[in-house]
Amino acid sequence: METIGKVKIEDRFYLGRELYADGAEDELLEIVKNHEVSEYEEIIKEKQEWAVLYHLSANRENIIDWMESDKEASVLEVGAGCGAVTGKLAEKYGKVTCIDLSKKRSLINAHRHKDADNLEIILGNYRDISEHLTEKYDMITLIGVFEYAINYMGTENPYEDFLVSLKEHLKPGGRMVIAIENKFGLKYWAGCVEDHGQIVYEGIEGYWNTKSARTFTKNGLEEVIKRCGCKVEKWYYPYPDYKFPTCIYSDEYLPQIGELNNNFNNFDAERLLTFDESKVFDTIIEENLFPVYSNSFLLIVREGK
Repeated sequence: METIGKVKIEDRFYLGRELYADGAEDELLEIVKNHEVSEYEEIIKEKQEWAVLYHLSANRENIIDWMESDKEASVLEVGAGCGAVTGKLAEKYGKVTCIDLSKKRSLINAHRHKDADNLEIILGNYRDISEHLTEKYDMITLIGVFEYAINYMGTENPYEDFLVSLKEHLKPGGRMVIAIENKFGLKYWAGCVEDHGQIVYEGIEGYWNTKSARTFTKNGLEEVIKRCGCKVEKWYYPYPDYKFPTCIYSDEYLPQIGELNNNFNNFDAERLLTFDESKVFDTIIEENLFPVYSNSFLLIVREGK
């Protein structure tokens, strides 16, 4: 057990090697050790590096910032990474338990949120940790994590097995919150590379190369969830995507014609530009198809049919 500030890090499930990293962790750790959160935006502007933007931008918190606070609630954040949304969870809820494969990323998370006395981090693979979790949670978050279920579970049906395992750790009436890219997101048709394989059109062509991650269409995701004895209570549509959302639409409040003009946020890779996304979005909205082609999904999932 290690303690950084008020944050506890449990390492008995850690295998002693980094299984997931993008090479920016050392730089990020130095930043969070030597700078206050209030300085991050200036550092992002100065560095102009994708990893620094992605991991440290306050805009990452928008995906859960709008949700109601509950200081009596406990949260399990699976795949917490460098803590892009951990601080906001700790601010809004009574207790937050993070699970992450990477020690380097967990140290970044702990240092940037060292004053949070309601935060603990467990190092290791969810599959190894799951059977040792004794607490049940009001909410479990998978923010950019569900698509990597094959890496967590290593089973024949990793996505179903992941959800079945996770729901065992929910309190009665508890919920899972899943944020994930839409395989049919309009940006991929328009020439953005697929986020995980970095190949143009690979997702909509059925992932012929990438084996480590999968995203889903709306129908596909709903079918996976149903097979696990769960239901989608609510669909949300983060725009322009779940990573840096500026607006989160729902079935009750869908975008209007002319609203979707922020379509050039492909900061991490070169892209093609095959058509005017704003104009195509207008056509999609007119045809009542926005939920099918939204770039990302945010789902509230509960047990039951």
